[in-house]
Amino acid sequence: MHRSNFGTVLQLGAVFQSWQDGGMASQTRQSQRRRQVLSRERIVEAAIELLDTTGESALTVRMLTERLSTGSGAIYHHVGTMNDLLEAASDTVIANALAVPPAADTPEDEIRAVALALFDAATEHPWLAAQLAAQITRNPWGSVTLRIFESFGRPMRALGVPQPDWFTTTSTLVHYFIGATTQGPHDGGKPERAEFLDTAFEAWQNLDPDDYPFITTIAAQMRDHDDRRQFLTGIDLVLKGIVARVDHAA
Repeated sequence: MHRSNFGTVLQLGAVFQSWQDGGMASQTRQSQRRRQVLSRERIVEAAIELLDTTGESALTVRMLTERLSTGSGAIYHHVGTMNDLLEAASDTVIANALAVPPAADTPEDEIRAVALALFDAATEHPWLAAQLAAQITRNPWGSVTLRIFESFGRPMRALGVPQPDWFTTTSTLVHYFIGATTQGPHDGGKPERAEFLDTAFEAWQNLDPDDYPFITTIAAQMRDHDDRRQFLTGIDLVLKGIVARVDHAA
């Protein structure tokens, strides 16, 4: 073969090999991305990101498919219905919040640590509180309900609560947690919270003190309260009642 023709063949071969290698690399990257997209964990992670940034009303299959560059069939295949996805997102957040065992010297300290971990999770993820309330009512056998009840209920034996009272006592703590996290904004020093409390304060302060002597007296306390501290005070009140009941029974 003529030398120049031989060089041309080599060049064409190199180009073809480069194209083939590049195509294979591109296919590999696409395959890796596809495997990442088509995992339940990645879908749930994307759902949590959307819930945190845009709220529950904006979480749709269409939004997820656009974010993950996949089809709706993949979403349904991995997570089922939208309710299933919301439960999976809630369970992931709760599991992460409770992942580190609380450093507690007493059963009361363990319950306080669990309560604060859950409260902080609900503060960080504003959509979570309403989802927990709905799921505990709708699906008491689901993983979300089981995690919360187990975490609050495990210290009951060490606390001295008689076994026949474990469910009632634990339910009281769970219901307090759900009620406290769904009653209003509790996101630290954000302007929305301050505006909400200022509006409530003005409404309470302008009431007729003859009709509402108590509310007009505590209006300023309501405006200036710290949600986290108030929540922990409520947990302490419940715990004192539990301990007092145990001591009385003994």
